[in-house]
Amino acid sequence: MAETATRDRADGTTEDLTLTVLLPCLDEAETLATVIGRARGSIEELGLDAEVLVADNGSTDGSQDIARAAGARVLDVPTRGYGAALKAGIAEARGRYVIMGDADDSYALEDLGPFVEALDAGADLVMGNRFAGGIGPGAMPPLHRWLGNPVLSFLGRLFFKIPVHDFHCGMRGMRRDRIVALGLRTDGMEFASEMVVHSALSRLRIVEVPTTLRKDGRSRPPHLRTWRDGWRHLKFLLAFSPRWLYYYPSLVLLVLGLVAMVALYPGPLTVGGVSWDVQTMVVAATATVLGVQGVGMALLARAFSAGLGLLPRSRRLDTVLSRFALENGIVAGLVLTVAGLLFFVGAVLRWSAQDFGALEHAAVRDPLVGLVLVVTGTQLVLVSFMLSLVRMQPR
Repeated sequence: MAETATRDRADGTTEDLTLTVLLPCLDEAETLATVIGRARGSIEELGLDAEVLVADNGSTDGSQDIARAAGARVLDVPTRGYGAALKAGIAEARGRYVIMGDADDSYALEDLGPFVEALDAGADLVMGNRFAGGIGPGAMPPLHRWLGNPVLSFLGRLFFKIPVHDFHCGMRGMRRDRIVALGLRTDGMEFASEMVVHSALSRLRIVEVPTTLRKDGRSRPPHLRTWRDGWRHLKFLLAFSPRWLYYYPSLVLLVLGLVAMVALYPGPLTVGGVSWDVQTMVVAATATVLGVQGVGMALLARAFSAGLGLLPRSRRLDTVLSRFALENGIVAGLVLTVAGLLFFVGAVLRWSAQDFGALEHAAVRDPLVGLVLVVTGTQLVLVSFMLSLVRMQPR
Protein backbone atom coordinates (compact mmCIF):
# COMPACT_ATOMS: atom_id res chain seq x y z
CA MET A 1 0.00 0.00 0.00
CA ALA A 2 1.20 3.52 -0.80
CA GLU A 3 2.63 5.60 2.03
CA THR A 4 0.89 8.70 3.35
CA ALA A 5 2.25 11.83 4.95
CA THR A 6 0.78 14.15 7.54
CA ARG A 7 2.03 17.67 7.40
CA ASP A 8 0.95 21.01 8.84
CA ARG A 9 0.20 23.59 6.17
CA ALA A 10 1.07 27.25 6.28
CA ASP A 11 -2.62 28.09 6.78
CA GLY A 12 -2.78 25.92 9.90
CA THR A 13 -4.68 23.00 8.35
CA THR A 14 -3.38 19.44 8.39
CA GLU A 15 -3.44 17.23 5.33
CA ASP A 16 -2.99 13.48 5.09
CA LEU A 17 -2.53 12.58 1.42
CA THR A 18 -0.57 10.01 -0.51
CA LEU A 19 -0.34 11.81 -3.82
CA THR A 20 -0.56 15.17 -5.52
CA VAL A 21 -0.98 15.22 -9.29
CA LEU A 22 0.63 18.50 -10.33
CA LEU A 23 -0.27 20.28 -13.57
CA PRO A 24 1.56 23.47 -14.58
CA CYS A 25 -0.86 25.55 -16.59
CA LEU A 26 -0.82 28.59 -18.87
CA ASP A 27 -3.96 29.04 -20.98
CA GLU A 28 -4.95 25.39 -21.26
CA ALA A 29 -8.75 25.84 -21.28
CA GLU A 30 -9.18 23.48 -24.24
CA THR A 31 -7.75 20.41 -22.51
CA LEU A 32 -7.56 21.11 -18.78
CA ALA A 33 -10.87 19.55 -17.77
CA THR A 34 -10.08 16.40 -19.75
CA VAL A 35 -6.64 16.07 -18.15
CA ILE A 36 -8.00 16.57 -14.63
CA GLY A 37 -10.69 14.01 -15.34
CA ARG A 38 -8.12 11.46 -16.48
CA ALA A 39 -6.00 12.02 -13.35
CA ARG A 40 -8.97 11.80 -11.00
CA GLY A 41 -10.13 8.62 -12.71
CA SER A 42 -6.72 6.98 -12.18
CA ILE A 43 -6.67 8.15 -8.55
CA GLU A 44 -10.05 6.53 -7.91
CA GLU A 45 -9.01 3.34 -9.68
CA LEU A 46 -5.89 3.08 -7.50
CA GLY A 47 -7.82 3.94 -4.34
CA LEU A 48 -5.46 6.72 -3.31
CA ASP A 49 -5.95 9.66 -0.98
CA ALA A 50 -4.88 12.29 -3.47
CA GLU A 51 -5.46 15.70 -5.01
CA VAL A 52 -5.03 17.36 -8.36
CA LEU A 53 -3.18 20.66 -8.07
CA VAL A 54 -3.09 23.14 -10.95
CA ALA A 55 -0.17 25.58 -10.69
CA ASP A 56 -1.49 28.40 -12.84
CA ASN A 57 1.05 30.71 -14.41
CA GLY A 58 -1.25 33.63 -15.19
CA SER A 59 -3.85 32.15 -17.54
CA THR A 60 -6.22 34.61 -19.20
CA ASP A 61 -8.58 32.07 -20.80
CA GLY A 62 -10.45 31.01 -17.68
CA SER A 63 -8.31 27.95 -16.95
CA GLN A 64 -8.53 28.64 -13.21
CA ASP A 65 -12.34 28.36 -13.10
CA ILE A 66 -12.28 25.29 -15.32
CA ALA A 67 -9.83 23.60 -12.97
CA ARG A 68 -11.90 24.33 -9.88
CA ALA A 69 -15.07 23.14 -11.59
CA ALA A 70 -13.30 19.87 -12.49
CA GLY A 71 -12.37 19.28 -8.83
CA ALA A 72 -8.78 20.51 -8.78
CA ARG A 73 -7.11 22.86 -6.35
CA VAL A 74 -5.64 25.97 -8.00
CA LEU A 75 -2.41 27.64 -6.97
CA ASP A 76 -1.70 31.05 -8.53
CA VAL A 77 1.99 31.39 -9.43
CA PRO A 78 2.84 34.99 -10.41
CA THR A 79 6.40 34.22 -11.55
CA ARG A 80 6.31 33.19 -15.19
CA GLY A 81 8.01 30.03 -16.38
CA TYR A 82 7.58 26.27 -16.50
CA GLY A 83 10.08 25.78 -13.69
CA ALA A 84 8.53 28.52 -11.55
CA ALA A 85 5.11 26.88 -11.77
CA LEU A 86 6.48 23.45 -10.89
CA LYS A 87 8.63 24.69 -8.01
CA ALA A 88 5.68 26.48 -6.44
CA GLY A 89 3.42 23.48 -7.00
CA ILE A 90 5.85 21.00 -5.46
CA ALA A 91 6.35 23.28 -2.46
CA GLU A 92 2.59 23.53 -1.86
CA ALA A 93 1.68 19.94 -2.68
CA ARG A 94 -0.18 18.09 0.07
CA GLY A 95 0.86 14.61 -0.93
CA ARG A 96 3.93 12.66 0.06
CA TYR A 97 4.34 11.80 -3.59
CA VAL A 98 4.02 14.22 -6.49
CA ILE A 99 3.38 13.17 -10.07
CA MET A 100 3.76 15.98 -12.58
CA GLY A 101 2.41 16.08 -16.10
CA ASP A 102 1.37 18.59 -18.74
CA ALA A 103 -2.10 20.09 -18.98
CA ASP A 104 -2.27 19.70 -22.78
CA ASP A 105 -3.57 16.09 -22.70
CA SER A 106 -0.39 14.63 -24.22
CA TYR A 107 0.65 12.47 -21.25
CA ALA A 108 -1.06 9.36 -19.89
CA LEU A 109 -2.36 10.81 -16.63
CA GLU A 110 -5.02 8.11 -16.70
CA ASP A 111 -2.26 5.61 -15.90
CA LEU A 112 -0.54 6.75 -12.70
CA GLY A 113 -0.06 3.23 -11.36
CA PRO A 114 3.52 2.52 -12.59
CA PHE A 115 4.78 5.77 -11.06
CA VAL A 116 3.13 5.11 -7.69
CA GLU A 117 4.42 1.53 -7.66
CA ALA A 118 7.98 2.67 -8.31
CA LEU A 119 7.76 5.27 -5.54
CA ASP A 120 6.35 2.68 -3.15
CA ALA A 121 9.32 0.46 -4.06
CA GLY A 122 11.75 3.11 -2.82
CA ALA A 123 12.49 5.32 -5.83
CA ASP A 124 13.04 9.01 -5.14
CA LEU A 125 12.48 10.18 -8.72
CA VAL A 126 10.54 8.22 -11.33
CA MET A 127 11.06 9.29 -14.94
CA GLY A 128 8.62 8.40 -17.65
CA ASN A 129 10.13 6.91 -20.80
CA ARG A 130 8.09 7.76 -23.88
CA PHE A 131 10.41 5.85 -26.20
CA ALA A 132 9.75 2.67 -24.22
CA GLY A 133 6.01 3.27 -23.76
CA GLY A 134 5.13 4.55 -27.21
CA ILE A 135 4.90 7.85 -29.07
CA GLY A 136 1.72 8.42 -31.05
CA PRO A 137 1.61 9.89 -34.58
CA GLY A 138 2.35 13.61 -34.52
CA ALA A 139 2.97 13.60 -30.77
CA MET A 140 6.64 14.62 -30.94
CA PRO A 141 8.32 16.71 -33.67
CA PRO A 142 10.91 14.70 -35.64
CA LEU A 143 13.68 17.10 -34.59
CA HIS A 144 12.90 16.43 -30.91
CA ARG A 145 12.46 12.69 -31.39
CA TRP A 146 15.54 11.90 -33.44
CA LEU A 147 18.00 14.63 -32.44
CA GLY A 148 17.19 16.89 -29.49
CA ASN A 149 15.98 14.40 -26.90
CA PRO A 150 18.42 11.57 -27.76
CA VAL A 151 21.42 13.92 -27.78
CA LEU A 152 20.54 15.68 -24.52
CA SER A 153 19.68 12.35 -22.87
CA PHE A 154 23.04 10.94 -23.99
CA LEU A 155 24.89 13.96 -22.61
CA GLY A 156 23.02 13.60 -19.31
CA ARG A 157 24.12 9.98 -19.03
CA LEU A 158 27.69 10.85 -20.08
CA PHE A 159 28.16 13.89 -17.84
CA PHE A 160 26.32 12.73 -14.74
CA LYS A 161 25.95 8.93 -15.11
CA ILE A 162 22.15 9.25 -14.95
CA PRO A 163 20.39 5.98 -15.89
CA VAL A 164 17.73 7.77 -17.95
CA HIS A 165 16.98 7.42 -21.67
CA ASP A 166 14.21 10.04 -21.93
CA PHE A 167 15.81 12.97 -20.14
CA HIS A 168 13.03 15.44 -20.90
CA CYS A 169 9.88 13.46 -20.34
CA GLY A 170 7.40 15.83 -18.66
CA MET A 171 5.64 13.10 -16.71
CA ARG A 172 7.54 12.24 -13.54
CA GLY A 173 6.89 11.01 -10.04
CA MET A 174 8.86 12.07 -6.99
CA ARG A 175 9.07 12.00 -3.24
CA ARG A 176 8.17 15.56 -2.41
CA ASP A 177 10.51 15.99 0.56
CA ARG A 178 13.54 14.73 -1.38
CA ILE A 179 12.96 17.12 -4.29
CA VAL A 180 12.24 20.11 -2.04
CA ALA A 181 15.50 19.43 -0.20
CA LEU A 182 17.44 19.82 -3.46
CA GLY A 183 16.73 23.57 -3.50
CA LEU A 184 16.08 23.74 -7.24
CA ARG A 185 16.46 27.27 -8.64
CA THR A 186 15.68 27.66 -12.33
CA ASP A 187 12.36 29.09 -13.54
CA GLY A 188 12.34 28.11 -17.22
CA MET A 189 12.21 24.90 -19.23
CA GLU A 190 15.69 23.96 -18.00
CA PHE A 191 14.05 23.11 -14.67
CA ALA A 192 13.43 19.67 -16.17
CA SER A 193 17.18 19.13 -16.53
CA GLU A 194 17.99 20.68 -13.17
CA MET A 195 15.68 18.25 -11.36
CA VAL A 196 17.33 15.19 -12.90
CA VAL A 197 20.90 16.48 -12.59
CA HIS A 198 20.59 17.52 -8.95
CA SER A 199 18.84 14.27 -8.08
CA ALA A 200 21.74 12.33 -9.60
CA LEU A 201 24.41 14.50 -7.96
CA SER A 202 22.65 14.07 -4.61
CA ARG A 203 22.60 10.31 -5.15
CA LEU A 204 18.83 9.99 -5.10
CA ARG A 205 17.44 6.77 -6.50
CA ILE A 206 16.23 7.40 -10.07
CA VAL A 207 14.25 4.84 -12.07
CA GLU A 208 12.39 4.87 -15.38
CA VAL A 209 8.96 3.48 -16.21
CA PRO A 210 7.33 3.29 -19.65
CA THR A 211 4.70 5.89 -20.43
CA THR A 212 2.92 6.93 -23.60
CA LEU A 213 2.75 10.23 -25.42
CA ARG A 214 -0.11 11.26 -27.69
CA LYS A 215 -0.64 14.33 -29.80
CA ASP A 216 -1.81 17.16 -27.55
CA GLY A 217 -5.34 18.49 -27.78
CA ARG A 218 -4.53 22.18 -28.24
CA SER A 219 -5.33 24.23 -31.31
CA ARG A 220 -2.59 26.78 -30.52
CA PRO A 221 1.19 26.29 -30.85
CA PRO A 222 3.02 24.84 -27.81
CA HIS A 223 4.89 27.07 -25.36
CA LEU A 224 8.09 25.10 -26.03
CA ARG A 225 10.55 26.76 -28.42
CA THR A 226 12.82 24.14 -29.98
CA TRP A 227 16.15 25.95 -30.37
CA ARG A 228 15.82 28.42 -27.50
CA ASP A 229 14.77 25.84 -24.92
CA GLY A 230 17.13 23.21 -26.32
CA TRP A 231 20.04 25.61 -25.85
CA ARG A 232 18.89 26.39 -22.30
CA HIS A 233 18.93 22.67 -21.47
CA LEU A 234 22.36 22.17 -23.06
CA LYS A 235 23.76 25.26 -21.35
CA PHE A 236 22.56 23.97 -18.00
CA LEU A 237 24.16 20.54 -18.54
CA LEU A 238 27.49 22.13 -19.47
CA ALA A 239 27.42 24.67 -16.64
CA PHE A 240 26.91 21.93 -14.07
CA SER A 241 29.68 19.73 -15.46
CA PRO A 242 33.01 21.61 -15.17
CA ARG A 243 34.79 18.37 -16.06
CA TRP A 244 33.28 18.28 -19.55
CA LEU A 245 33.05 22.03 -20.13
CA TYR A 246 36.57 22.89 -18.93
CA TYR A 247 38.69 20.03 -17.66
CA TYR A 248 38.61 17.28 -20.32
CA PRO A 249 38.92 19.58 -23.39
CA SER A 250 41.65 21.61 -21.66
CA LEU A 251 43.54 18.50 -20.60
CA VAL A 252 43.56 17.28 -24.21
CA LEU A 253 44.90 20.65 -25.41
CA LEU A 254 47.51 20.70 -22.65
CA VAL A 255 48.84 17.21 -23.33
CA LEU A 256 48.92 17.61 -27.12
CA GLY A 257 50.56 21.03 -26.82
CA LEU A 258 53.24 19.85 -24.43
CA VAL A 259 54.05 16.75 -26.48
CA ALA A 260 54.38 18.82 -29.64
CA MET A 261 56.54 21.46 -27.96
CA VAL A 262 58.92 18.89 -26.47
CA ALA A 263 59.18 17.09 -29.83
CA LEU A 264 59.83 20.27 -31.81
CA TYR A 265 62.14 22.11 -29.41
CA PRO A 266 65.35 20.42 -30.61
CA GLY A 267 64.53 21.25 -34.25
CA PRO A 268 62.26 20.46 -37.21
CA LEU A 269 60.56 17.07 -37.27
CA THR A 270 59.49 15.09 -40.35
CA VAL A 271 56.72 12.53 -39.99
CA GLY A 272 55.19 10.70 -42.92
CA GLY A 273 56.78 13.06 -45.39
CA VAL A 274 55.37 16.14 -43.64
CA SER A 275 57.77 18.61 -42.02
CA TRP A 276 56.78 20.18 -38.70
CA ASP A 277 58.73 23.24 -37.64
CA VAL A 278 58.47 26.42 -35.61
CA GLN A 279 55.05 27.34 -37.04
CA THR A 280 53.65 24.13 -35.55
CA MET A 281 55.41 24.96 -32.31
CA VAL A 282 53.51 28.27 -32.18
CA VAL A 283 50.24 26.34 -32.46
CA ALA A 284 51.47 23.92 -29.78
CA ALA A 285 52.32 26.81 -27.47
CA THR A 286 48.84 28.26 -28.00
CA ALA A 287 47.23 24.90 -27.17
CA THR A 288 49.38 24.56 -24.06
CA VAL A 289 48.48 28.01 -22.76
CA LEU A 290 44.76 27.43 -23.41
CA GLY A 291 45.00 24.04 -21.71
CA VAL A 292 46.62 25.51 -18.61
CA GLN A 293 43.98 28.22 -18.35
CA GLY A 294 41.15 25.75 -18.89
CA VAL A 295 42.37 23.35 -16.19
CA GLY A 296 42.64 26.27 -13.79
CA MET A 297 39.09 27.34 -14.64
CA ALA A 298 37.87 23.78 -14.08
CA LEU A 299 39.32 23.71 -10.56
CA LEU A 300 37.89 27.11 -9.73
CA ALA A 301 34.45 26.37 -11.17
CA ARG A 302 34.17 23.03 -9.36
CA ALA A 303 35.34 24.41 -6.02
CA PHE A 304 33.18 27.53 -6.29
CA SER A 305 30.05 25.56 -7.25
CA ALA A 306 30.57 23.18 -4.34
CA GLY A 307 31.04 26.11 -1.97
CA LEU A 308 27.75 27.64 -3.08
CA GLY A 309 25.94 24.32 -2.77
CA LEU A 310 25.22 24.14 -6.51
CA LEU A 311 27.21 20.91 -6.74
CA PRO A 312 27.99 18.37 -4.01
CA ARG A 313 31.43 18.51 -2.48
CA SER A 314 34.11 16.30 -4.00
CA ARG A 315 36.36 14.36 -1.63
CA ARG A 316 39.07 14.18 -4.26
CA LEU A 317 38.98 17.94 -4.84
CA ASP A 318 38.91 18.66 -1.11
CA THR A 319 42.00 16.46 -0.68
CA VAL A 320 43.81 18.31 -3.47
CA LEU A 321 42.91 21.69 -2.04
CA SER A 322 43.90 20.71 1.48
CA ARG A 323 47.37 19.74 0.26
CA PHE A 324 47.67 22.56 -2.23
CA ALA A 325 48.29 25.45 0.13
CA LEU A 326 48.44 28.99 -1.22
CA GLU A 327 52.13 29.24 -0.44
CA ASN A 328 52.92 26.05 -2.37
CA GLY A 329 51.11 27.37 -5.42
CA ILE A 330 52.91 30.69 -5.24
CA VAL A 331 56.33 29.04 -4.94
CA ALA A 332 55.67 26.66 -7.85
CA GLY A 333 54.29 29.50 -9.97
CA LEU A 334 57.27 31.72 -9.27
CA VAL A 335 59.70 28.93 -10.11
CA LEU A 336 58.03 28.40 -13.51
CA THR A 337 57.93 32.16 -14.14
CA VAL A 338 61.61 32.59 -13.36
CA ALA A 339 62.45 29.62 -15.61
CA GLY A 340 60.49 31.26 -18.40
CA LEU A 341 62.30 34.56 -17.89
CA LEU A 342 65.63 32.73 -18.14
CA PHE A 343 64.61 31.42 -21.56
CA PHE A 344 63.86 35.02 -22.58
CA VAL A 345 67.24 36.18 -21.26
CA GLY A 346 69.02 33.38 -23.13
CA ALA A 347 67.25 34.38 -26.35
CA VAL A 348 68.29 38.02 -25.91
CA LEU A 349 71.90 37.03 -25.26
CA ARG A 350 72.01 34.95 -28.44
CA TRP A 351 70.45 37.84 -30.33
CA SER A 352 73.08 40.24 -28.94
CA ALA A 353 75.80 37.85 -30.11
CA GLN A 354 74.50 38.52 -33.64
CA ASP A 355 74.61 42.29 -33.09
CA PHE A 356 70.82 42.32 -32.83
CA GLY A 357 70.45 41.52 -36.48
CA ALA A 358 67.77 39.53 -38.30
CA LEU A 359 66.94 36.20 -36.67
CA GLU A 360 66.02 32.89 -38.24
CA HIS A 361 62.82 31.05 -37.39
CA ALA A 362 64.75 28.66 -35.16
CA ALA A 363 65.51 31.52 -32.78
CA VAL A 364 61.82 31.68 -31.85
CA ARG A 365 61.93 28.37 -30.00
CA ASP A 366 63.35 29.68 -26.73
CA PRO A 367 60.97 32.66 -26.51
CA LEU A 368 58.03 30.31 -27.13
CA VAL A 369 59.10 28.05 -24.28
CA GLY A 370 59.63 31.12 -22.10
CA LEU A 371 56.16 32.39 -22.97
CA VAL A 372 54.52 29.10 -21.98
CA LEU A 373 56.44 28.91 -18.71
CA VAL A 374 55.71 32.51 -17.72
CA VAL A 375 51.99 32.21 -18.53
CA THR A 376 51.76 28.87 -16.70
CA GLY A 377 53.57 30.21 -13.65
CA THR A 378 51.47 33.36 -13.51
CA GLN A 379 48.28 31.35 -13.96
CA LEU A 380 49.31 29.02 -11.16
CA VAL A 381 49.83 31.93 -8.77
CA LEU A 382 46.48 33.52 -9.68
CA VAL A 383 44.57 30.24 -9.40
CA SER A 384 46.20 29.55 -6.04
CA PHE A 385 44.97 32.88 -4.70
CA MET A 386 41.46 32.30 -6.05
CA LEU A 387 41.29 28.78 -4.61
CA SER A 388 42.31 30.12 -1.22
CA LEU A 389 39.38 32.58 -1.40
CA VAL A 390 36.98 29.84 -2.49
CA ARG A 391 37.96 27.74 0.51
CA MET A 392 36.87 30.61 2.77
CA GLN A 393 33.24 30.32 1.59
CA PRO A 394 30.78 29.28 4.28
CA ARG A 395 29.82 25.64 3.80
